[in-house]
Amino acid sequence: MKKNITPTNNEYTLSESEQIITKTDLHGVLKYCNPKFIEFSGYKESELLGKPHNIIRHPDMPRVMFHLMWENLKANREFNGYIKNICRDGSYYWVFANVTPSMSPTNELLGYYSVRRKPNEEALEYIKNLYIELLEIEKQHSKEEAIEASLYKLHSVLNGREVGYDEFILTI
Repeated sequence: MKKNITPTNNEYTLSESEQIITKTDLHGVLKYCNPKFIEFSGYKESELLGKPHNIIRHPDMPRVMFHLMWENLKANREFNGYIKNICRDGSYYWVFANVTPSMSPTNELLGYYSVRRKPNEEALEYIKNLYIELLEIEKQHSKEEAIEASLYKLHSVLNGREVGYDEFILTI
């Protein structure tokens, strides 16, 4: 499976009624993907199941956003965020993602469940500009320092708005 995909400017968009749904194990390995995920990704189901979910990670996504996601999930909290994904053919699509811990009836963490829908267009314009800034900050630092520097910038945005991340992402 090709991992180094060259991004293009071709964008796919979800309709208001469509959702992309996946389930992963504790390490982010795909265990289930709905037909819309398969369609948008450009892969066959057999090529996706058992592979890391980050197979569709677009290089325009700041690493700090995945840091925040995993920080929340490891604390058994949900994560909401705007995510740009890459398709097998280099196309891309934006989603508003809600990722939640998936628990057994005995409250054992089994993995993660993600539902993505069409993003709010006005909020997305703001997010695109913010992500450009965060990504640029990450590129200016070593891999070890990139997340911390990007997180500092994100916290300055949140402090300027006097909100935490959850309130920010749900109200922009």
